[in-house]
Amino acid sequence: MSDATLHATAQDPDDFAVQIADQVESFLVAVSEVAKGEDPDSAVPFLLLEVSQLLLAGGRLGAHEDILPDERYEPDLGPEPDVDEIRERLAVMLEPIDVYSEVFDPYEPRKAPVPARISDDLADVITDLRHGMAHYRAGRTTEAMWWWQFSYFSNWGSTASASLRALQSLVAHVRLNQPLPELDGLDTDVSMGDETLEFEAGAVMAEEIAGPLGIRPVK
Repeated sequence: MSDATLHATAQDPDDFAVQIADQVESFLVAVSEVAKGEDPDSAVPFLLLEVSQLLLAGGRLGAHEDILPDERYEPDLGPEPDVDEIRERLAVMLEPIDVYSEVFDPYEPRKAPVPARISDDLADVITDLRHGMAHYRAGRTTEAMWWWQFSYFSNWGSTASASLRALQSLVAHVRLNQPLPELDGLDTDVSMGDETLEFEAGAVMAEEIAGPLGIRPVK
């Protein structure tokens, strides 16, 4: 979406808030397009690129000084837009590799990995970003920036980082011709306890998922 569409023409395109909003809008549009499933052959590389670019915006927010809202209480935005359709479409598209293992906080000792889903992660990130975008579109730029920065620290930053790690790992498995073990029995509804995650029988060779997911091994 162009600056003329998303922003008032009087706004400076070099302004920090405009740049962050542009990146947020780009991510929201891109992931929504991927979820339509019209080009599944490029889904994983495209998501890898978009999540990487979003996290650059997140890093800029994280390095920025604290942004304080103009009002003590956040204005009511009404009901949040439903992201279930996007979540479900992504889950179907990514079904062979949607579930992965993640450690929530790398600085907490002896934390066992837990199962997560890329589709859930991306839907959660979209929810946070849309919330801030609603403020931005209503002209409450400082409120939007405060929300994006706060939720970057509290949720979408770590969530997007986890999904990026999973996407990068998947691409690396395929490009390096490394077999990808099947996550047999791994489910986000089941706790893995304190045991190390075990990849059980039934190897899914990289070439079996490379075509449908749009990635090819290095020759």
